[in-house]
Amino acid sequence: MSRTGGHFVSRLVALVGLALSLAGPCAGAQALSVDHKSDPWWKHALIYEIYPRSFQDSNGDGVGDLNGITQRLDYLQTLGVDAIWLSPIYPSPQVDFGYDISNYEAIDPQYGTMADFDRLLAEARKRKIRIIMDMVMNHTSDKHPWFIESKSSKTNPKRGWYVWRDGKGPGVPPNNWESGFGHSAWKFDPKTSQWYYHRFYPEQPDLNWRNPEVEHAMFGAIRFWLNKGVAGFRLDAIPALFEDEQLRGEKVLPGANSYGDPNLDDSLTNNLPEVHQVMRSLRKLTNSYPGGRVVIGETYLPDIGELRKWYGADHDELQLPMDMQVGFLNKMDASLFRSLIDQAEHDIDGGQPLFVFDNHDNIRSWNRYGDGVHNLDIARVIATLLLATRSTAMMYYGEELGMTTTPPTRVEDVKDPIGKIGWPAEKGRDGERTPMQWDGAPNAGFTTASATPWLPVPSSYKTVNVALESREDDSLLSWYQRLIQLRRENPALHDGSLTMLNVDGNNVLSWLRKTADGQSVLVACNFTAHQQTVAFDLSSQGVSGRQIKTLLQTPGSPEPDSLASVKLPPYGVYIGQIQ
Repeated sequence: MSRTGGHFVSRLVALVGLALSLAGPCAGAQALSVDHKSDPWWKHALIYEIYPRSFQDSNGDGVGDLNGITQRLDYLQTLGVDAIWLSPIYPSPQVDFGYDISNYEAIDPQYGTMADFDRLLAEARKRKIRIIMDMVMNHTSDKHPWFIESKSSKTNPKRGWYVWRDGKGPGVPPNNWESGFGHSAWKFDPKTSQWYYHRFYPEQPDLNWRNPEVEHAMFGAIRFWLNKGVAGFRLDAIPALFEDEQLRGEKVLPGANSYGDPNLDDSLTNNLPEVHQVMRSLRKLTNSYPGGRVVIGETYLPDIGELRKWYGADHDELQLPMDMQVGFLNKMDASLFRSLIDQAEHDIDGGQPLFVFDNHDNIRSWNRYGDGVHNLDIARVIATLLLATRSTAMMYYGEELGMTTTPPTRVEDVKDPIGKIGWPAEKGRDGERTPMQWDGAPNAGFTTASATPWLPVPSSYKTVNVALESREDDSLLSWYQRLIQLRRENPALHDGSLTMLNVDGNNVLSWLRKTADGQSVLVACNFTAHQQTVAFDLSSQGVSGRQIKTLLQTPGSPEPDSLASVKLPPYGVYIGQIQ
C-alpha cells in the first residue's frame, strides 16, 4: 500500500545483489484455453490491478469510477484477464487515496454506488472475469467510527482496538518507531494524554490485532464481501499486522531515509510470527465459501525462506503471497533472475509462485528496467518473464501498453502526501498512477470532462494508447496479447514444468516448459544490448527433438530452424515448440 514497499524493494536488490472491441491479432484469446478442471482457477490466472481513480471516468468529473471499469470490461476480456484486483473503493477521507478506510461495507460515492458495484460484478461474471477486493486489515482511517470511539476516552470499550500507550515523558513518544511515510509512528492525543501508533500516516491508526474483538469485526467485513460474490482479497501491508508487544525500540542502522529519518531495523514492527495464526483463521473463513476464493498477500520480504512461511506449513495460509524479489530486482541481470526464478520453483514447498513487476506503489517497470534506448524490447522481456514462467501473473493497468512513470515536476502539483512530505528526494507515487491511455483523443479517452483529470495525462498518450497499439502488429500491446494467448492455449506454457537452462550463461536467460506427455517449449531472453547466439542440447532434460517451431519472437528476429543456433537480437525474446 505504500512506497514503504518501494523502499523495501531497494533493500531486496541489495540483498540479492482501444476501443472497446480490440481488432488485434489475438482477438479470440478469451475463447482459447486449456481445460484443467482439477486446478484452482487462480493457478493459471492473469490478475489485472486497476487503480479505479485512474482507469476510466464515466461521469465527467475527472475521477475514474466503477461504471467506467464496467465500460471497459470488453477490453479486459479480449486481453485475456481472468480477474481484476480493485484498489480500495470503500468510503474514505482519501488521505491515502482509499487506503484509509472509514467504512468497510460500503462504496465511496466518488466511485459510485453499491448498485454500480453489483452491476460491475454481474457484468464481469458474464465475461468470466472475477473481482478481487483490496482489504486493509492493518489500520483504519482516523475517521472510522471504531477509532472515533477509541479516541473518545481511556475507558471506551474500543480503546483496546488500537495501540495506545503513555509516552516516555512530556512530548516524548513511547519509542523510536518510524512511520513508513516519514517521521515518528506515534501521534499524541491531548484529550487523553496518550499516543497512538500508526505504521503509515497519522490518519491511519493501526488496529490492535492482539484484541480478539478486532479479528471478529474485520472478519465480519470480509464475510460481507464474500457474500456479495467477490473472488477473494489482496491483503494490504499484511506483514505489519503485529508489532512488538513490549514496544522495545528498534535498532538504528547507518544512514537516513528519503524523509531524513534514521534508518531502522524493522524486525519489531514487521513480519512478526503472530500474523500467521490470523492468516490460518482467514484461510479457514475463505475456504468455507464455494468457488475457490483466493487470498493474496502484499508481502515485501527479505528472502525466499520468509516467503515460504506465508503459504503455511500445511498450505493453509495465503494461496498467493507476492514474490517481490523477482519483479523488483530492478536490473537486467540474467544470473540473478535465474537464481530467483529457480528459488520460486524449488524453495516454496510446492506453493504457486506469484510474480509482480508493476503496481500502484512503485515506479513502472518500463522506467526501472529500461535503458532509454531498448525500452520496448526490454518490456517484451519483462512480459515474457511474467507470462511464460510457471507463475500466476499479476499486471498493473497500462503495463501492457508501456505506460511510463510521469512524476510531478513541482511540489505544488503533488497529490500523494508522501511526495509532499519527502519532496524533492521523495516525489510520491503520482507518476505511476496517471490515467489509463485509451486513445489519442483529449485526455487519452480517460474522461470527457472539460476539467483537468485528477492527475494530468502524460503527453506520451498520443503514441502510447490502446487504440493505436491494437492496430500495430509490433506494438507492446500486441506482444502481450499473443503471449497471453500462448499461455492459455499451449499446454506446455499453460501448465508445464519449468527448468532453467544454460546455467553458466550470464547474457541469456532461458528455460524449458514441459508437459508430462513430453510437449516442450523453449523460452530464451537476451539480457544484453548485443546480439547473442545460443545453442541448446536438451537430451539431459529428456527432450530428443532438435527442430523447433517458432511460436513468438521479437519482431525482426531471424527465425531458427533448429536448436543448434538461436540468434537473439539486443534484448530479444524467442519462444519455440520443440519438435
